[in-house]
Amino acid sequence: MAEEPEETDDDGAAPGLRKIIHVDMDAFYASVEQRDDPSLRGKPIAVGGDGPRGVLTTCSYEARKFGCRSAMPSATAKRLCPGLIFRRPRFDVYTAVSRQIRAIFLDYTPLVEPLSLDEAFLDVTEDLRGIGSATRIAELIRQRIKDETGLTASAGVSYNKFLAKLASDQNKPDGLCLIRPGEGAQFVAGLPVRRFFGIGPKGAEKMAALEIESGADLAAKDIDFLRRHFGSQADYLYRAARGIDLRRVKANRARKSLGAERTFDKDISSGSALREVLERIIAITWDRIVKVEAQGRTITLKLKHADFTGLTRARSLARPVATREEFSAIGHALLDEVLPLAQPVRLMGLTLSQLDGEDEVTPQPVGGAAQLSLL
Repeated sequence: MAEEPEETDDDGAAPGLRKIIHVDMDAFYASVEQRDDPSLRGKPIAVGGDGPRGVLTTCSYEARKFGCRSAMPSATAKRLCPGLIFRRPRFDVYTAVSRQIRAIFLDYTPLVEPLSLDEAFLDVTEDLRGIGSATRIAELIRQRIKDETGLTASAGVSYNKFLAKLASDQNKPDGLCLIRPGEGAQFVAGLPVRRFFGIGPKGAEKMAALEIESGADLAAKDIDFLRRHFGSQADYLYRAARGIDLRRVKANRARKSLGAERTFDKDISSGSALREVLERIIAITWDRIVKVEAQGRTITLKLKHADFTGLTRARSLARPVATREEFSAIGHALLDEVLPLAQPVRLMGLTLSQLDGEDEVTPQPVGGAAQLSLL
């Protein structure tokens, strides 16, 4: 006797599987600027500083056609796109719009895990409105975002976070992609490994040297091979190549760190000048710490040279940093450890980490360079 087909819903999800949506705003900061200034619509724009040390925070899709991208030096972007229009970031505006979007999410589920101002995971397995279909909910959310903010968003729908994140990038901008149960491994197999979270340019180069170009190539390698070549990342890569991700959406996820940094107009090597800049960074960072009532135990100083090499110094306490004076004293002590500098620096940053409530482990990047956390 033939078995009856397993019951599924409109998304193809069997009972017991999660229904996850990843929503990612399209060129968020640049789109807000184009929305608020209609003369910028349809033009290549960049959000960031346009000075000799400027860096793009993001850019519009019109600019991306020229090869411009986030984190690119502004001088490079201007060479690629001579007509590029720069706008200074307005984080107060972006934050206000982000709150509008977050409120829309919370109309459908309390399980919202923000990753940044412009993207979040939603678990709609049991949605508040009883809609049942994650795909339908994603469509409703995208339409409401457009109606209420004048902006577009892309969404990925699947049965785990890893696949939903990949799916949201599949049909950008203003698109939606669904990966049903049973389709994850096949979907991943056809992707270049550089699309995987945690695999940066260096990681992709290392994999290419091992003849791993696609998800299918990665899935063909056994766990022993992956452990020999990728160490602690082997288990993550093994699961990812098969579309497996067991992490849950965590609402109100704890911050990993709080900090601030400054890129200089000209390289600085003077100890007195660096101490003055550090004091301003301390003031900004401590204001942020007080605003969110954060408590942390590790202070890290970051310096970056003109050739983009850098150095860090960190100090951890057995208890949270108690006062601004203590935070400042440790920051200055870390700077004193590296003075005098062997060469000038172009950037300085200070962060407080090991925050109370931190309970997740961020997968480390494959091949060195740090990647934005998927968690």
